[in-house]
Parts: sequence; structure tokens; C-alpha cells
Amino acid sequence: MRAFSLIAAAALVTGMMPASAAVQGAGGCGDSIRDASGEVPVMARGEGDTPREPELNVTYEDLPASAVGKGRSWTGVIVVPVWFHVVTDGTIGDISDADVTRQIRIMNLGYSGSYGGYDQGFRFELVGTTRTDNAEWFYAGPTSPGERAMKHALRRGDMGTLNIYSTTAGPYLGWAYYPGLNDSLAYLDGLVIDWESMYKTSDKYKDRYDLGFTAVHEVGHWFALAHTFDGGCNAHGDYVDDTPAEKIPTTGCPPDDTKDTCTRDPGFDPIHNFMDYSYDQCYTELTNGQAERSHDYWLEFRA
Repeated sequence: MRAFSLIAAAALVTGMMPASAAVQGAGGCGDSIRDASGEVPVMARGEGDTPREPELNVTYEDLPASAVGKGRSWTGVIVVPVWFHVVTDGTIGDISDADVTRQIRIMNLGYSGSYGGYDQGFRFELVGTTRTDNAEWFYAGPTSPGERAMKHALRRGDMGTLNIYSTTAGPYLGWAYYPGLNDSLAYLDGLVIDWESMYKTSDKYKDRYDLGFTAVHEVGHWFALAHTFDGGCNAHGDYVDDTPAEKIPTTGCPPDDTKDTCTRDPGFDPIHNFMDYSYDQCYTELTNGQAERSHDYWLEFRA
């Protein structure tokens, strides 16, 4: 397989997916997408918000052409084992077991189509929780020594095991890595989320990002889903045919569903899609095409 380097990022402050027109590329949350010309769009910002993605220099393997489309024939449900790592500074961030269980349930509701949209065919099963007091890890940002040390020490399982780390996520809401990390970087795999983005654990993100959907968005990147606005109005967009083209990420939750930043393309912007940058209360769905893409990458890199 060929490998390619990209700006990988993840967070809600979250991620975009790089890829060329020739291959289905994978990136990480917050990654900026590269089109065939090599152009990299400006990192998205929410109005009045912190930039929603960190940038990470990471190398991923391409999805081979022979693997594209295999997900369309998948039937049944894939159960993803989850290790949840609660990291605190000894004073704050000590979320409860009930908070962890609720976060897994919210992810299951999102990926089963219970809020709306299409059942993605994935379910999440909590198999273990760790608890660590470590201020360096708790405040660590992406690509920092703290992130690397935390993941070296705490990560469990293989590439088919989802590791979630609740910290401050640095200045972001979270970040994640796409499938296809090489062996030397495999320990980085997983999601980092701000503990205050979980369901009602804090008032910090009240009425914006406090329903637990940061993790739903980030695990989309872990499955290889790009932002719905990645690629803008160009031909490939987010590499999913049934998400309308979108040039500008959504901020907040528009009062009607007529935001349309790619007027030459059919459909209004997918403001309710978990892979946009809407507020949590606006999110309801993922699509059939996103399920197929996730299954392609799962079968190739995580199964």
C-alpha cells in the first residue's frame, strides 16, 4: 500500500480528512483535506469559538482500490469494545461511572439511527475503565509529550478496540485519528475528549456542546468519516455521495434547514449530520453512504 502524509487533526474543535482524487484517503479529526491540486483549505473556525481542530503531522496508509465498496455488502452489527480512560488533575475531571456509561449509550444511540438517519451497523460495548490522576496528561494538547506518555501507558487492545481518554483535551473539544496509522504510531489511535463535553458534566459548554455528541463526532473520524464540509463544493467533497456538498461548516443550529453554501449542487447543507460543526442540539443523523465508507475502512484497517 502507498502511504501519504497529511495534516491530521481532530477535535470539535475536531477533524477533516485528507485524500486525493485518485485514492480514498484517511486522516484524523481536524485534518485538512487535500484535493488533486494539493490545495489545503483554511482550518475551520466556529464564529466566536476556538478553532475546532488541532493540526497533527501524521502518516496514514491509503485505502486500496480493491477495498472500496466492500462495506456495501456488510450485514449484521459490529460490536466495538471500548476502554474508557478517565484522567484528572487530582481535583477536577473525575467523572462518574454513570457518566461513562451514559456516554457509551449516547454513542450507541447515534450510531444505531435512534436520533434519526441511518443505522451505521456499529455498537459500542464498554469493557473496562481506568482512572488516573496526572496533571500533565490531563492538560496535555495534541502531539504533546503528555499525550504520548498517556497513551503509551493506558492504551488497551488492538486497532479494533476504541480507546477514549477524557481530559481537558487541551484547548479543544477533542481529537481523533483516522484508520491507517503505521505500526510506530498505532499507540496514538483513539479519541481524546474534553470531559466537560460529556452529557451535562459541566456548564462550560451549556447549550452548545454538552450533550455528549463530541464523542459521536470524533468516533466518526475514527471510522474514517470526514467533515461534511471537507472538500467544500468540489467534486469529491467528503467522499460520501449522499451528504450534500457544503462549503462552510455550520455554527450553532440554524433555525431553518435552508443553509446552502454550495448553491450549484443539489440539497441544503447537512446541518444535522454528526460530521458537521453544529451545536449538539442540532445533531441527529449519519447517512447510508457514511455507513458504507466506515465499513470499508473497518474491514481494511480495524477488523
